[in-house]
Amino acid sequence: MGVERGSGKGLKQILKRCSSLGKKSNDSNGVPKGHFVVYVGLSRSRHIIPISFLTHPIFQMLLRQSEEEFGFYQDNGLTIPCDEHFFLSLISSINQP
Repeated sequence: MGVERGSGKGLKQILKRCSSLGKKSNDSNGVPKGHFVVYVGLSRSRHIIPISFLTHPIFQMLLRQSEEEFGFYQDNGLTIPCDEHFFLSLISSINQP
């Protein structure tokens, strides 16, 4: 099942897996409330992402790629299968108004 725009089921499953939801903060791993961790590329560099990105079409594209390559349930955290520089440029474009 892919995560599509307007598809609440896939997003709800992702939100349930985000450990920082409903907590004031998670000091043990540095993830603030309203954020979640993704790992990017072969080096699995760690990035903290706001949950608001889950509804953005560009980020949903990355989630679909992740699901296609690694499956929906990933034991070692959500991994985004792309080059880190490409990921950072996408994140930067999402952040721009």
